[in-house]
Amino acid sequence: MENKLSYISLFSSAGVGCYGFSLENFDCVATCELIERRLDVQKCNNKCSSESGYILGDLTKKEIKNRVLEEVKNWLKNNKKKDIDVLISTPPCQGMSIANHKKNDELNRNSLVIESINLVKQIKPKYFIFENVKAFLTTSCTDIDKKIKTIKESIDVNLSGKYNILYNVVNFKDFGVPSSRNRTLVLGVRKDLKDITPYDILPDNERVKNLREVIGHLPALKGMGEIYSKDIYHNFRIYNKRMLNWIKDLKEGQSAFENSNPTKIPHKLVDGKIINNTNKNGDKYCRCYWDKIAPCVHTRNDILASQSTIHPKDNRVFSIRELMIMMSVPESFKWSDIPKKELNKMSKEEKIEYLAKNEINIRQSLGEAVPTLIFQKIAKKIKAISSNKKLSDKQIVLLIKEKSLDNKNNLISFINENVKKNFLLQNCPRYAS
Repeated sequence: MENKLSYISLFSSAGVGCYGFSLENFDCVATCELIERRLDVQKCNNKCSSESGYILGDLTKKEIKNRVLEEVKNWLKNNKKKDIDVLISTPPCQGMSIANHKKNDELNRNSLVIESINLVKQIKPKYFIFENVKAFLTTSCTDIDKKIKTIKESIDVNLSGKYNILYNVVNFKDFGVPSSRNRTLVLGVRKDLKDITPYDILPDNERVKNLREVIGHLPALKGMGEIYSKDIYHNFRIYNKRMLNWIKDLKEGQSAFENSNPTKIPHKLVDGKIINNTNKNGDKYCRCYWDKIAPCVHTRNDILASQSTIHPKDNRVFSIRELMIMMSVPESFKWSDIPKKELNKMSKEEKIEYLAKNEINIRQSLGEAVPTLIFQKIAKKIKAISSNKKLSDKQIVLLIKEKSLDNKNNLISFINENVKKNFLLQNCPRYAS
């Protein structure tokens, strides 16, 4: 455990995002989640090294915050460490809406981020990560001093004295996640970590694949209720059969509201009359494109009436496995303590029963998650920085002579080569100076 890196996860849902830290062998000191069925998924993935690290409850309650702090205290003592490495916070975002149109309960919900700010101030991790919706930074909240501020102002006022902070509104597809997801990513690096900036832990850009490239290898599912024999999570979710007529003739990118036949437009019958459903979003009952980047995965990915949920070819919403791939969740992630082989050996009736019990929780968890790849990339960068040895001034002088780094071209080539390797990152500015 001597070189074990640590992290804390707040508002962690099913742990889909911070599974990326687990993949890089970080030790989860404490994970806090309000919904028990989400926390149960984390336990299936053996997220925490200690059973007491799984904390179920409301983080605004003093006893829950104290439990987090107690886990930190015990972990540091048992592992003879001075610091927690990373604190991750992804507070619920349902209350994030345009400023000046808030209700009191929305302000309170948005103020959950203040609980995270408070814990950063108390725990003093080397790094912190806040992730949320695009409007996160401009959303109002009630700060520690009880004054209403934007979330960005609150973070600045409370944390910028001790941390260098990067505020970024990004699309995770630019970092290699195979679906579009516009989000806010806030990265903080403690100022006493010399020559390390938030840019050093920002994920690198990567070419994203289109939908055909990422899920095109999966077998087609034609029959309603069909479950692929080799993968219980590749399933055709059942819907009302009358809706099949609305979507079966759709071309890629076309919505059922564009059908010319009135009986094929989404509707309901009232006293024998057709009353068309309201088309609030142009992407409802819409078939996705094979050769474009996958759409954003939302929490209501289980219904045709949600945003861009229909498979490019099959007449169904995306399967759980397809959604996992779109959210960069590896097959090693477990939704149950039942081994995958046993799940796939179940009878058809047993599989139906299992999915009836678990599918909605899985789909909602995916819709509210951070793509696993994002946190894995950040974890890799932090791990690389932590494993690098900082050179003395004397060692750097010797290296400059050995590599002829007083030559500008040699210096640029040397820095580029070592940045690609994530090697001695914190020394690079010193070579240049």
